Amino acid sequence: MTVTQIKTRAEQQFAAQFAAAAPTLPGVGWVPAARLAAFHRFAAEGLPHRKLEAWKYTDLRLALKDAPEPATLPKVRPKPDAAKLKAALGPDLAKLPAIRFVFINGAFAAADIPEAYKPGALYQFGALAETLGSKEFDWMEAGFAADVSTPAALNTAFATDGIVLRVVAGAKLDLPIHLVFLTDSARPVRVTTRSLIRVDDKAEVTILESHVGAGGAHHTNSLTHLHIMKGGSVEHLKVAAEGFDTQHLSTWIVDMEADATYHAFQLSESPALARNDVNVTFKGEGASFVFNAAVLGRGKSHIDTTMVIDHAVPKCTSRENLRAVLADDARGVFQGKVIVRPGAQKSDGKQMAKALLLSPNAEFDSKPELEIYADDVVCGHGSTVAEMDDDQVFYLMARGIPAPEARALLTEAFAAEVVDAIQHDGIREAMRARLAAWLARE
Repeated sequence: MTVTQIKTRAEQQFAAQFAAAAPTLPGVGWVPAARLAAFHRFAAEGLPHRKLEAWKYTDLRLALKDAPEPATLPKVRPKPDAAKLKAALGPDLAKLPAIRFVFINGAFAAADIPEAYKPGALYQFGALAETLGSKEFDWMEAGFAADVSTPAALNTAFATDGIVLRVVAGAKLDLPIHLVFLTDSARPVRVTTRSLIRVDDKAEVTILESHVGAGGAHHTNSLTHLHIMKGGSVEHLKVAAEGFDTQHLSTWIVDMEADATYHAFQLSESPALARNDVNVTFKGEGASFVFNAAVLGRGKSHIDTTMVIDHAVPKCTSRENLRAVLADDARGVFQGKVIVRPGAQKSDGKQMAKALLLSPNAEFDSKPELEIYADDVVCGHGSTVAEMDDDQVFYLMARGIPAPEARALLTEAFAAEVVDAIQHDGIREAMRARLAAWLARE
């Protein structure tokens, strides 16, 4: 295998790891060629750095001094430790009624499925490691080959497991599908998972991703490719709470057909480094996308949310709303790019990012972009950064509320605006509980 332009020690380690792992990675048929092409792309480009516009605030080449050893698929399916799982998820998410699939260190471990929701009439699923390249899920090829960035290319090259899910046309799943990705390793490890999801015409589903850790430093590279067919409706949520010493690279690639509806939410809790890429493409008229995010940073946490919303066809709507709460030396980044293609008339796109700085050393960088090639559109963006309002704190103190509690109440109210937009009642309450628990550790 020939690779070019390997520049750093981490890049050299990635190359050596891929050469060693490629023969054992799951997938048949077209899969090995797709993996090799993806790694060649990474080898040509290298790790992204601040001289690249999309990575000007998050220098991954500088952050990744070494490439952690990749987690490998075990010969025997791992068994979840119920106590560790509950502690990592927290009590509210642990008891959430759901169709649950658990992955441990990047390998499918267990499914907890109520009897009334067994696969078949409403949905089909498989573990990626067991189905990748099979004829049973012949639609997955386009999703597996979708690479929008260097982390996505690395994901294609190294992905060990994940969910392959198809929600049948017209199906309405009352219970959410809960994908739990738990990292539990005594040594630093790199976990790479890929989820391929197709929601057929007029189907409705709620999907929750929980990326959690049982302690220790590790590196996550997670990619979810979601294709929502005509009239499909999806609420897609993620909580990333893996620990203060972790690095979390996440990519969502979403294709939306005509009249599809997509409500998305992400909660990021104080990792060492996080980069959340969201890429949405409207492929059919009348589609609607709403995105809300809560970014909670403490210590030296660095959390980057970067979005590209592609209005490729007319009459589609997009809304993005992010709230960042940053303490100590934490840094938050929001980059939101809305593209309106030629001929995509009647496009409606708006985005807003707000940050609350709880420390003079905290930082928030916001870079909204509008790239418009049509004239009959309604598009706009805004961003604000502020410290705690002393007048509001004084107002609450004058009514008998101690200063620390007053600040906590105001902080929670600021972040709760995006949490309260969650449509699923149980998940909304669980996210409110996680927000309150994070603030209580202040």
